[in-house]
Amino acid sequence: MSVLAFEAETAHRAPRRAGPVIAVASGKGGVGKTALAAALAQAFSRRSRRTLLVDADLGMANVDVQLGLNTKGDIGGVVAGRLSIAEAVSEACGGAGKRGGFDVIAGPSGSAALASLDINSVGRLAAGMAAASLDYDRMLIDLAAGADRSTIRLAAAADDVIIVINDEPTALTDAYAFVKTLRVRDEGAAPFVVVNNAPDTEAAKKAYAIFARTCSSFLGFKPPLAGIVRRDPHVGEAIRAQTALAARFPGCDAAKDVAALAAALERGVNPG
Repeated sequence: MSVLAFEAETAHRAPRRAGPVIAVASGKGGVGKTALAAALAQAFSRRSRRTLLVDADLGMANVDVQLGLNTKGDIGGVVAGRLSIAEAVSEACGGAGKRGGFDVIAGPSGSAALASLDINSVGRLAAGMAAASLDYDRMLIDLAAGADRSTIRLAAAADDVIIVINDEPTALTDAYAFVKTLRVRDEGAAPFVVVNNAPDTEAAKKAYAIFARTCSSFLGFKPPLAGIVRRDPHVGEAIRAQTALAARFPGCDAAKDVAALAAALERGVNPG
């Protein structure tokens, strides 16, 4: 099928809703992936969805640091067999039973000990997360940046993937490399795109257009744009305060944009 024919076909498709388990990925570090994943977990919770955020960055985990959590366990304990997934859960903003609160499974903060985890262990971890997801309305998996084998394995285990980009050329090329690698494993994979830390809407749409055009030309599909999150100094302030964004600055631009993103993922995103 030609690119033009493919785009004509997708134009008639119904909006696509995200599945309950969403992996949040990026081609490179520094695009705000983890902060977005945490903010999105809170946004789903504020929509009365029981939500779990899993820090699956097996090399450079930092969700617990960003949120100021004293965790009782982490992914390392699960992989080692010392803890079940349920025993590794900690609460953020009051936990998943409170509106605006959600549960967290931390990664091994500040340690690269799990970066070289063998693929069979990664598969068992993915299976454990799938089982844990049954107790929640939403599970978000914060993946490591890049497209190594473990990251792709965990991404493929999710119902849907969000690829986070910005307007930097390296962010776009590395994000394309991630999507290409993911589609080698699963040729039907069609990640949602979020343009994060956007200086303005025009720049965000331009970055998305470049990325979508590359995917159309070389991979035969156009990834849907799920949302744009504006550049907002309150994001950095919340991270420095080790507090969830909407808990500290509920009315800021970025918090509003993430709330709109959560709504779009549940309502349905128009196909690319």
